[in-house]
Amino acid sequence: MDALLEIYTAPRFFLIPVLSSLISIAAFALFAIPMTWLAVREPAWLRPRRLQKKRADPAKLIGPSVRRWLTNNAILTVLLVVSWPLLRLSGLHAGPPPGLLSILGQLLLFIVLDDVLYYWMHRLMHTTWMYRRVHIVHHRHRTPLAISGHYMHPVEFLATAGLMMLGPALIGSHVITLYLWVVIRQWEAAEGHCGYRLPWTAALPLSDGAAHHDAHHASFQGNYAGFLPHIDRLLGTLVPGYDEAKETRMVELK
Repeated sequence: MDALLEIYTAPRFFLIPVLSSLISIAAFALFAIPMTWLAVREPAWLRPRRLQKKRADPAKLIGPSVRRWLTNNAILTVLLVVSWPLLRLSGLHAGPPPGLLSILGQLLLFIVLDDVLYYWMHRLMHTTWMYRRVHIVHHRHRTPLAISGHYMHPVEFLATAGLMMLGPALIGSHVITLYLWVVIRQWEAAEGHCGYRLPWTAALPLSDGAAHHDAHHASFQGNYAGFLPHIDRLLGTLVPGYDEAKETRMVELK
């Protein structure tokens, strides 16, 4: 009992499972709430940037999305706390901070690794058994909002979070790098579901912003990678007509 108490009173316990969860929740709210507000109001300047011609009433999606977001994050936080005796062995640490180049290199690695792994997990989610029992929840929103980025079955949410944590855990990253990666990943989750091609919402220089994942929601098949189109292009799983349509708007996709 004393050994377990020591594990849960160590400074790293607050810095890793607790604070990273709080940062994740706060970052997603910071990004998703303004984007969702814009979608609900849809001012005249924003309407031509909509990625799909038709959409559900955005106001009706907010309540269910917020409930799913809070529920999923509560489950994840409990799981991180319970699994801390194992997670603490990963090498995640709060020692001397790394240099800027080290941070940037690790973040780039995490982005690519997460997208590659998410691609294959997403393909698995679209198999008949997994789609009917798990992934169908996320596809209830064919025209998603930023706030619905976490609208998914708890199993899918936990799997997605596990992929996010894998890179930092394998490398044994500093908590600063972990926090930055969590913020980037929450930006991707909110921006990728915002429903608009906004001039300032390209999460990464080589990404297509919200267009890539929005096309997946519109078509239900193809564009399986999270946010970078290169894996789908390489493996031939881009949504048909995606490259041609993205230069204008994705509204023409069926």
